[in-house]
Amino acid sequence: MKLSTTGRYGLRAVLDIALQDGNEAVALSQIAERQGISLNYLEQLIARLKKSGIVSSVRGAQGGYKLALPVESISVGDILRALEGDLNPVDCPEFTGVSGNCNNADLCVTKYVWKRISDSINSAVDGIMLSELVEESRKVQVMTGASDQNRSKQTC
Repeated sequence: MKLSTTGRYGLRAVLDIALQDGNEAVALSQIAERQGISLNYLEQLIARLKKSGIVSSVRGAQGGYKLALPVESISVGDILRALEGDLNPVDCPEFTGVSGNCNNADLCVTKYVWKRISDSINSAVDGIMLSELVEESRKVQVMTGASDQNRSKQTC
């Protein structure tokens, strides 16, 4: 399974917001510049994250975006599902709940493979909290002597 740029860039944007210390809103233009993401694309990603309740917007001259929840309560899985939809490896009626789409549903043995892969993926991403990524990023910053301006660039 490969995540699209939507998931990868969105995770970077949320981590960038989380690293900005405090409750001040972060301007999208700042995130776009630090992360090397097109502002138009970032606006689309943030809209999905806002709709899912992960970020909230602040209006005004000092406006921008901030986390809507504490970093300890946001999982990587929450972020990826908000951006990518479900993380199932295949479009199988077993996962989607839509019956009648598969002629071999009663005889299909491979659905057990897809289910185990799906369970593993979801367990892995749900087990990684945004707070852990913030902590790891700060460790890297200390080890490399990264400046405050570069601390958010520590993602792939």
